[in-house]
Amino acid sequence: MEHPQSETDKILLQAGEGRTYNCGTMTAVFKADENETANKYSISEWWLEPNSGGPGPHSHEDNDEVFYGIEGTTSILVGDKWYDIRKGAFYEYQQTPFTILQTKQMKNLGFLISLFQVDLRKICLPL
Repeated sequence: MEHPQSETDKILLQAGEGRTYNCGTMTAVFKADENETANKYSISEWWLEPNSGGPGPHSHEDNDEVFYGIEGTTSILVGDKWYDIRKGAFYEYQQTPFTILQTKQMKNLGFLISLFQVDLRKICLPL
């Protein structure tokens, strides 16, 4: 999908701005991707409803990923180890073979994902 901005344009988005996609118990807000970044990376904000899972088991074998906690705590299974990402926490991992997200909280949680070398929507969302 082509967006009005290109990789040479500056992008300034305020809180809540971006392209929003409702994904069941998740909401994704894409800040920059595709032609906006010359397909080099994707940055998106994700919000999960209480006691819900993320996109289910999936793979990022060809990509490096960065998580940053915005609100609440999410648990991430990377390979065979669980990590808790709390508000303000930063976690980076490279080319993981397997990822699962979940929350067991009674409130919504949010995190920012930067995924390098791919358009994240082609992995997680129907186009």
